[in-house]
Amino acid sequence: MTKLLQLLRIALLALIRNKTRTFLTMLGMIIGVASVITMLAIGQGSRESIQSKVSGMGTNLIMISPASQMAGGVRMDNSSSQNITMDDVEAIEEKCPSVDKVSPEFRSSGQAIYENNNAPTTIYGGSQYYCDIKSLTLDEGRMFNASEVKKAAKVCVIGQTVITNLFGENASVVGKLIRFNSIPFRIIGTLESKGENSFGQDQDDVLIAPYTTVQKRLLAISHVQGIVCSATSTETSAAATEEINSAIRKTHRLKDDEESDFDVRSQEELISTFSSISNVLTILLGAIAGISLLVGGIGIMNIMFVSVTERTREIGLRMAIGAPESIIMAQFLSESTILSVLGGIIGILLGYAATAIITALFSWPTSITIWSVALSFGVCAVLGIFFGWSPARKAASLNPIEALRYE
Repeated sequence: MTKLLQLLRIALLALIRNKTRTFLTMLGMIIGVASVITMLAIGQGSRESIQSKVSGMGTNLIMISPASQMAGGVRMDNSSSQNITMDDVEAIEEKCPSVDKVSPEFRSSGQAIYENNNAPTTIYGGSQYYCDIKSLTLDEGRMFNASEVKKAAKVCVIGQTVITNLFGENASVVGKLIRFNSIPFRIIGTLESKGENSFGQDQDDVLIAPYTTVQKRLLAISHVQGIVCSATSTETSAAATEEINSAIRKTHRLKDDEESDFDVRSQEELISTFSSISNVLTILLGAIAGISLLVGGIGIMNIMFVSVTERTREIGLRMAIGAPESIIMAQFLSESTILSVLGGIIGILLGYAATAIITALFSWPTSITIWSVALSFGVCAVLGIFFGWSPARKAASLNPIEALRYE
């Protein structure tokens, strides 16, 4: 223990003698560690933000849509497909025990109009369970009921963006009459703000009405554009997806070797896909930042070789008075390790500061994890030893007589 402390003291004194050179050598490690921590924090923050936004659309959400089909050798847009019908909705309700709620979904773009104000928006048609399935919360008023769905009542609930565009911020709008294109709708409820989803779409720029109203009065179609469901729990989402696939294939009378003419997607699949992409990007960012760590390690090796050359006579003198090769080697390894470790500690502090500044200035989502700090610091320490080994070995292998004669 005493020898180790003495080696560290000698190493520190040697580094302090050349303060500027020591700092510049550590700077490579400082920038490298700070870069790795900051880049990984940006990647991790983006990953968590995407997961949060996708989950905000409903963690148990399952979406069924028509599959795009081939016609004359050309793949057609699935929006023109009429594969999905109310029979599929009924089949899911009756034959899928892992499904909690189900609703057909219709959508149409157009102008929402109130007096002299108008704004482009999208109207969605669904059942009385639509808001529950989509994890939408009412701010004021109520949701339409089963009776209003059956009668194709001209009522709706609206998002905060529509309220702002038509009435102004924080306006009380329940009970007021608006028009969507040429159809009048009575506002019976308003939605709490949800902001943008993971695709950058404003979730507050919506009107929601009974699906029968949108289907018959706005679109005048008999088929269903899509179906949204909620599984009984996150754990049963996979089972619900399988049950839905099976139920709709039977309804469509598809044979085992026939391709499905519909698509079933769950939020779990979306989260998994986005997480995979985010992980790749995070690794890529970390690898790019890690290059600066490698450069910092090369800088340490370069300076240690210079130090060995400058102190050749000192090394010869130590050997002449009995210092073994192991002590000479340990001395120079101590110096390189101190350079990398101190650089790593300062780099960690700088990484935290840089992450906080990025979040404050650009409002980017960031998240520093313990594993990213431990990884960058561990790599930094290993690089210090690795790149310090060759100069230390060179110092330990010097011939004492030749070293003493060195000018």
